Amino acid sequence: MNMPSKSQQARPRPSLSKEELLQQITTLLESPEDDMHAALTKELLSGVLKIHDAHLDLLDLKILNRAVKELRHAFGVFRGYQDRKKISVFGSARTPSDDPNYQLAYRFAQAAVREGFMVITGGADGIMRAAQEGAGREHSFGVNIMLPFEQGPNATIADDPKLITFKYFFTRKLMFQKEANAIVLFPGGFGTHDEGFEILTLAQTGKSDPQPIVCLQAPGCDYWDGWSSFVTTQLLQRNLINEEDLSLFTITNSAEAAVDHILRFYRRYHSIRFVGRQLALRLKDRISAEQLDQIQEQFRDLLIDGTFELRGPLEEELDEPALRNLPRLVFSFNRRSAGRLRQLIDHLNGI
Repeated sequence: MNMPSKSQQARPRPSLSKEELLQQITTLLESPEDDMHAALTKELLSGVLKIHDAHLDLLDLKILNRAVKELRHAFGVFRGYQDRKKISVFGSARTPSDDPNYQLAYRFAQAAVREGFMVITGGADGIMRAAQEGAGREHSFGVNIMLPFEQGPNATIADDPKLITFKYFFTRKLMFQKEANAIVLFPGGFGTHDEGFEILTLAQTGKSDPQPIVCLQAPGCDYWDGWSSFVTTQLLQRNLINEEDLSLFTITNSAEAAVDHILRFYRRYHSIRFVGRQLALRLKDRISAEQLDQIQEQFRDLLIDGTFELRGPLEEELDEPALRNLPRLVFSFNRRSAGRLRQLIDHLNGI
């Protein structure tokens, strides 16, 4: 068989003819002005034309093209599972099957699926394979990365439509965070720390919505205890983080306790939405006037001005009709203290 040359392999083949492209562009440009999907697609198209005018280097164009393709495909894969809550699981690809942390990852994934969650892992070996064996193929996503070693897909997720292979770490990590309702970290190497610290950074800076972050280790393993000691002695005691930032994560050695922690986070809390300076904290059920007074007293440091208000949806939230009937705790959030916001959510879930 004659193999194509490298230059032939590098030359992309258009999937649409010129006429088909022109027809799609014409249809897009003729779409109604109030069609937000079409408006954003037009903006993307305008951005592509600006890229062409900028005469970027070929490598820059390849990076842009590949990143957009990866995200478009990944968004499409996850789109069919929007109604399912998901947990992203991180951990070493090198953990053998006889390691207690491997067995714990298996049990955790089993317990998570029993509670209705799906599991997202890097799709490779070690902790990732254990979690996907525990969850089963039907309830698993694999977001694999192209590497010269370690990262081939495990047997559970190989050839599954829910296996996505990324070239770039940044597109892959976006999907881990964007699609997850909770994060669970098992012992791992540089990659696990990279992912874990990025998750914590996004949480601390308010660049991600609040969610449970669980550091899970087998009984007798002190991996996260040593890590927590470093965070406390080297970060907190040097005033590099705030004490309330320690509320952003929890450490446990029990699969059941980890799942319970995640379920408890969603006991009353549903979601948040920012509308200008106001934060609408959506709840699954109302709190009493007395409980609201308690929040006014204990969490007033979260306010820029005004008070906490228990009410229905803000006008801007009416574009989410499925959430219209949820009660809201609305306030002008200072946006400086994600750790304190997490403490407020824990308080709401506990009362």
